[in-house]
Amino acid sequence: MTAITRDIVSIIDMMPENEQRFACEVIKKLFLAWDADFTKLTPAEAIELETARQQIQNGEYYDDNEIDWDNLDKLNLD
Repeated sequence: MTAITRDIVSIIDMMPENEQRFACEVIKKLFLAWDADFTKLTPAEAIELETARQQIQNGEYYDDNEIDWDNLDKLNLD
């Protein structure tokens, strides 16, 4: 969590509960205005996506037909 996020949480936490609800709705509206289709990635998500793309490119993945979906607890990942 960034320092700014901690500050926001701290400020909202000081508000009365009904004002917290209002602040939450405002933040949701700001987020939807920023990314209405939920398509933007956080920095952490961008790193995870790039890692996954590299693994696919390097052949480091399991094909769907290689997975016994009914017995995942017995899956050998070695």
